[in-house]
Amino acid sequence: MFAYLITIKNLSSQTVQLMSRRWLITDADGKQTVVEGDGVVGEQPRIKANDEYTYSSGTALDTPVGVMQGQYLMIDEQGESFTVEIEPFRLAVPHVLN
Repeated sequence: MFAYLITIKNLSSQTVQLMSRRWLITDADGKQTVVEGDGVVGEQPRIKANDEYTYSSGTALDTPVGVMQGQYLMIDEQGESFTVEIEPFRLAVPHVLN
């Protein structure tokens, strides 16, 4: 099991709400898993302008190294939706990589 900590910073001038997420998780063998759902860790947080929201979660991999990337679907105060891309980040068992 791999744990990760995410901080979402709202750099806009208005409150936004995280509605859903989509993760693409790839292990070292190239096996891909898509995880989609409402919100994160059971919440659909509203993040005020210039504020941030932090959460932790986890995922299982069959290999000691993998990569996660994805998107959050957000809405603004006018109800307009937009997508936030989550850049790839590595998951690795300590001391496996130099």
